[in-house]
Amino acid sequence: MIAIIDYGIGNLFSVSKALNRLGQETQITCEPETVEKASAIVLPGVGSFGEAMENLQKKELIDVILKNADEGKPILGICLGMQILFERSQESPHAKGLSLIQGEVRKLPPTNKIPHIGWNRIYFKKKTELTEDIPQGRFFYFAHSYYVLPADDQPIIGICNYNLVIPAIINQDNIWGVQFHPEKSSTWGMKFLENWVRCMLK
Repeated sequence: MIAIIDYGIGNLFSVSKALNRLGQETQITCEPETVEKASAIVLPGVGSFGEAMENLQKKELIDVILKNADEGKPILGICLGMQILFERSQESPHAKGLSLIQGEVRKLPPTNKIPHIGWNRIYFKKKTELTEDIPQGRFFYFAHSYYVLPADDQPIIGICNYNLVIPAIINQDNIWGVQFHPEKSSTWGMKFLENWVRCMLK
């Protein structure tokens, strides 16, 4: 069972349905006990960094997420869910992220149209199981005003260009994150989730 964390910030059901179509059992939950029993964790979300971390704290989910991450359980962060994997964000300077990946979240520069909403091409910096059977330059759907900046390039698997290079896919051990919304990205989004499920089941 894949636990989809409900911390009061949307896109829960579309993520759940996408994984269900791949034959995966999912449970939308805010219960630490359910998260503990899951075989993998998904952190979905749109909204603000600070609100997300505050809600996780109120629901007593931070410790169980960190414990499961340390034990090697697969975790996938989507959009805001990827951003809270990092240490901090310019959006909420006083909020501390999960710090599962070193680095920070920055606001898109004013030279860009903000928020970045729509389809953008992704290019892979590395070939991994996550990118299997997805050609370079395919379109994925984005909706965000902030982007992640890892402390070093090692976790960056895929990028997109939005007048600056944005890390679009990251992976560090059992932790994955995507800035786009795979559940809204049609054929290639489903292929990405299929690849992640295959990695998860190993």
